[in-house]
Amino acid sequence: MTPADLLAVPGVPESTLDAATSAELPAEAPLAPWNCASTGIVWLSRGGPAALAVAGSDVARGARAPVVIGGLISYRSTPVGEYHEVFGGVALRTGRQLAVTIPFMAVDSRDSVVGGRQNWSLPKVLARFTGEPTSLAMTAEGDGWSVRVTAKPIAPRLPVRTTGRVMQAWPDGSVRSAVLTGRARSRPALVTVEVRSDGNLASWLRPGRHLGAVMTDTAFTLPEPG
Repeated sequence: MTPADLLAVPGVPESTLDAATSAELPAEAPLAPWNCASTGIVWLSRGGPAALAVAGSDVARGARAPVVIGGLISYRSTPVGEYHEVFGGVALRTGRQLAVTIPFMAVDSRDSVVGGRQNWSLPKVLARFTGEPTSLAMTAEGDGWSVRVTAKPIAPRLPVRTTGRVMQAWPDGSVRSAVLTGRARSRPALVTVEVRSDGNLASWLRPGRHLGAVMTDTAFTLPEPG
């Protein structure tokens, strides 16, 4: 991916990479697949027209957007080391087919910004983080926006298998997908979400109390998209 393509990865305004930041990024990052280990707080909220709009017409053509998936993640092992992440993903259903596209993502690792954009066209930008999923509270803050979550577990931990197709639009107009596979221990929780933004982030990554989970012992692989 060229420097111009790196800047042109599609995403919502809160995930816009500016030229000054791009100039300070590493020239390259490890190629896919990435094997990662993490903990996190994730939640589900209602989708709808606002979520479908931010998914983008190339990815969402003919689809419905019934659900939005949010998450604040702490990675303890990746090809670029430890880092934190916040994301907002839109679940898209087309007939019986289900995929997730991610129009909003931010991290506190420059190498992860490059790796996410180059490998999967994930619109990663830089942000600041406080807290940890294991403390049941975490905050991410970027230029003109912030996302804060607190989790209240409501059930015991259970082992789960994770499989999902991540589908992203690329700067050249193509749409490519990769199937994430992994495992975790999931503890159902009520997750209170606070979203502040100068833009429309809160219109689709909805604030409020949502059903979610505290994910521990998570290990997954995200391969090269096809």
